[in-house]
Amino acid sequence: MASVLAVQNLCKTYVVDKRQNNVLKNVNFNIEEGDMVAIMGPSGSGKSTLLYAVSGMDRPTSGEIVFSGERMQEFSEKKLTQLRLTRMGFIFQQMYMLKNLTILDNVLLPAMENREAKLSRKEKTERAKELLRKMSIIDVADNDINEVSGGQLQRACIARSIINNPKILFADEPTGALNRAASNDVMDVMERLNKEGTTIMMVTHDAKVAARCKRVLYLVDGSIVGEYRAPEDESLSRTDRERRLNNWLMEQGW
Repeated sequence: MASVLAVQNLCKTYVVDKRQNNVLKNVNFNIEEGDMVAIMGPSGSGKSTLLYAVSGMDRPTSGEIVFSGERMQEFSEKKLTQLRLTRMGFIFQQMYMLKNLTILDNVLLPAMENREAKLSRKEKTERAKELLRKMSIIDVADNDINEVSGGQLQRACIARSIINNPKILFADEPTGALNRAASNDVMDVMERLNKEGTTIMMVTHDAKVAARCKRVLYLVDGSIVGEYRAPEDESLSRTDRERRLNNWLMEQGW
């Protein structure tokens, strides 16, 4: 499999009141096409900082990030912005959508901003509608964002995140604001997307969510201290997968 994201000796340091806070310390990992990786660890371990750094939303202090063969630290801010729009997708715990637009128009917006896509507005609109059908929320396409449930809104956010066919999907606590039923629905969607070929890196504190992933990287005090690989045996039940991951997490001090 080709590498989508290669991270080498990544460090992030903040200086507050003349004191250094080393949030990330020599982080190394690789994500290949079709991978689905969860980042876990105690609160304050640097999980979200890592996601923001490798996705170009924040500049690391040192180290190397290679995205599809290109060294991201050499990119200008303009090129990073274009990269995030056209080749990356983002999902957050807080479902950022414009209140003055319908669900459909919110999903469509990144496609309309993408000048690289040689598609007409009609073609882009049809793709947005097809994604809403895929997420089983086409019936709320014309609703305002305050007229749908949290689970429906997060599925709309997923549709928006993949409308430009990104190389990788980044998710920061994508189920954190949802109840268990809605969380399961969202993870069903993300697991299906991954099986269809979408590469995913997500931060989560939920072991049930992480158990859906192929790999788990465990972060403590800004360093990766362990990696878990899910068993490839497809006959294993979800309960068995969760139990095995929980046992491993307890060994890590979870």
